[in-house]
Amino acid sequence: MNEQSTELRETVRRRYATAALTVIDGAGACCGPSPVEVDENFGSALYDADERATLPAQAVAASLGCGNPTAVAELRAGERVLDLGSGGGIDVLLSARRVGPTGKAYGLDMTEEMLALALANAEKAGATNVEFLKGTIEAIPLPANTVDVVISNCVINLSVDKPAVFAEMFRVLRPGGRIGISDVVADDALTSDQRAERGDHAGCIAGALSFAEYRAGLETAGLTDVEIAPTHAVADGMHSAVVRATKPIASSGR
Repeated sequence: MNEQSTELRETVRRRYATAALTVIDGAGACCGPSPVEVDENFGSALYDADERATLPAQAVAASLGCGNPTAVAELRAGERVLDLGSGGGIDVLLSARRVGPTGKAYGLDMTEEMLALALANAEKAGATNVEFLKGTIEAIPLPANTVDVVISNCVINLSVDKPAVFAEMFRVLRPGGRIGISDVVADDALTSDQRAERGDHAGCIAGALSFAEYRAGLETAGLTDVEIAPTHAVADGMHSAVVRATKPIASSGR
């Protein structure tokens, strides 16, 4: 990893560490912790009120995503789910409920503060079918062919090595497994410089791939049936999008 990439990753880590500490520090307030949303395009407001009401307040407050991947991943009882960049654990806890006691939800995050918050939230929620892992999404600490579904909420755009992320998703998915991701995607006409003009890397804008780049990256990794559907605008020419794809049944992993 070059110096610029290392610096970008550290900037992202610091931002999310600060967000976690903000939620933890606000936990003792009379009305509970305040959400850390940037604006209406990101955060817990993108989840149904009924879903938010069933979760620990700190899990909801720590949500910084651009969508609700558990709503589009079509999770089923008994499945094993992996959330890339799991943060305070909101999507892991929702996934754990959907897959039930015979399934399992993994959360992967590189930020110690977020992992500590997620573990506390899982304990408050009484979730026994969850496991949080420390690591990066470019080097997932799970064996090949381990999970049925990979989800992620506005995290892959933050990666400094997206081809590695796509390859790792393919590797850990079982044959026939699938992804259900919310992420920020740019119009194909926008250059990298134009994306950077609309927001910084840590704010989920500058590092976003275009629709064509995203599709090509997933297909190069071996994933098929790629669908990328925009849901709402987050900046001029930039969109929150739902990304779906499948690992072919004939594949045994890499």
